[in-house]
Amino acid sequence: MASQPANLWVILGLGLAGILMVTRKLKRAVKVDFGAFVQRLQLLPPPQPPPPKAPHPLTGLTFAVSDVFHIEGFVTGFGNPDWSTTHEAATKTSVVVNALVEGGAMCVGKTVVDDLAFGMSGENRHYDSPTNPAASTRVSGGPSSGSAVAVASKLVDFSLGIDTTGGVRVPAGYCAIMGFRPSLGTVSYMGVIPVSPSLDTVGWFARDPNILRRVGHVLLQVPFVAVRNPRNIVIADDLFQSLNIPPAQTSHVVIKAIEKQFGRQVIRHEDMETYLCSKVPSLKLFQSKKPNGEAKLATMKLLANILQMLKSHEFKQNHGEWINSVKPTLDPAITAQLHGGLEMADIDIENCHVVRNEMRSALSNLLKDDGILVIPTVADPPPKLGASEIQSQDYQIRTCSFSAIASLSGCCQVSVPLGSHDKLPISVSLIARHGGDRFLLDAIQTLYATLQEQADITAKSKSSGSAINTETSAEMAKEKGNQAYKEKQWQRAIGFYTEAIKLNGNNATYFSNRAAAYLELGGFIQAEADCTKAIDLDNKNVKAYLRRGTAREMLGYYQEAIEDFRYALVLEPNNKRAAQSADRLKKLFLSSY
Repeated sequence: MASQPANLWVILGLGLAGILMVTRKLKRAVKVDFGAFVQRLQLLPPPQPPPPKAPHPLTGLTFAVSDVFHIEGFVTGFGNPDWSTTHEAATKTSVVVNALVEGGAMCVGKTVVDDLAFGMSGENRHYDSPTNPAASTRVSGGPSSGSAVAVASKLVDFSLGIDTTGGVRVPAGYCAIMGFRPSLGTVSYMGVIPVSPSLDTVGWFARDPNILRRVGHVLLQVPFVAVRNPRNIVIADDLFQSLNIPPAQTSHVVIKAIEKQFGRQVIRHEDMETYLCSKVPSLKLFQSKKPNGEAKLATMKLLANILQMLKSHEFKQNHGEWINSVKPTLDPAITAQLHGGLEMADIDIENCHVVRNEMRSALSNLLKDDGILVIPTVADPPPKLGASEIQSQDYQIRTCSFSAIASLSGCCQVSVPLGSHDKLPISVSLIARHGGDRFLLDAIQTLYATLQEQADITAKSKSSGSAINTETSAEMAKEKGNQAYKEKQWQRAIGFYTEAIKLNGNNATYFSNRAAAYLELGGFIQAEADCTKAIDLDNKNVKAYLRRGTAREMLGYYQEAIEDFRYALVLEPNNKRAAQSADRLKKLFLSSY
């Protein structure tokens, strides 16, 4: 064994039997460690500095690492026994592992990864699949399955994994914990086996947002800055609508939490399919390569297909020679992916990079420095263990379809648990621009408790029937109408307000807002009728009086319009618009006699 690095002591946790005993002992230890670990060890942090110096930032925390991170003196297994037998022990420890140990945390072992860290399910035919603590009959997600399970089962405080096409975000979503994928290139990848170098990132898992943030500060090495609240939070409505989960348990929960924490004014809504289709024109170059002909979420699936193509191409460039010479025993799903597609031509690779550049620009324009995009983490709940669908290409594409947004743009993303539906985990993800890692970590620490609070309230209110869901849906429709109105899409706004009225016809604001949109289109009769209904429901609705006064003025009912403006002044004596309109109409009305 190589000499130990300074301040690091390596102690085998499985006794003197050594690595050959690991696999035998793993089966006996599954019930204890949920099958998360392939190897137990210890990397001890250096002694604490004497006062008055501050203690190490990660003091007292334990962590595990996926078996793709090099640790001096140990063979890095890469999820495949044939890899272990054909490679020597590492001579250096991964940069990020060293940084965390020097930061005060203790590493306690290596965890299971998918075969060659290439899959998405978390199942590995060479080892017992890790048990998902959040849903024991379901897969834990991959490739960083063991690291996610180690955190979810509370065996460690945090863990490291790799995220190429969703390798941290998907397991986090499946196992009901937090998972962070940093901006591409912001965390050192030295000392980690590559999968797809232009996509690979080191990610981490935690149950506590404070720990997630502390780990991020050590790995990102970002300077201290004042915490900034987001001022632009975009809800990807179409992606949430594609789920087989009621919006009341997903996007509505997020919106309520945001409103409570940051205010309603920061929220806007977006159809991501439409937005990306218009902002990433180079996607047309890959239209013939779509995985299927479905129109629903076609752009997301196209992005996922491009992502998988690029991943397979770069993986074969890195490890194809070893696979051809060693002929290892591989998971059939991985073999199918590596040999199922055609080799990428140079022009295809160039087009992939064009897509990536346009994706980064599109997300940067959407979010700016203070924006966050909210999307579902995964398109479907975790499949059952051993399900045949896991072997299909469609599963690979669907599983990384939402992950493709951050993977191709290089943006940072955090997956956050949000309760359960039909006893299976629900999660949402927050995305910030490339380089906005600290901003995103600060935002999720601020928002996390409110998100969990709203998720709990929603779970408890499910038994109260559909009335709450109907009211929530109506409010959502109104918010979409408000957004369309701001964007001067008057007819679209009317549609959303009409939807809100159908769901809840006793809300004066919905009628008043629709009247405002009708006024913009010259629909004065409809506007007057809506305002009258709003006033019947709420006789103190100032905006309804002002809008009805405007509609009546345009229809030539000057006396009635004056009365509306005057009544608005009674309710709000300092309302300049009402005063000016009343005076103007009074003069006009008197001059006509």
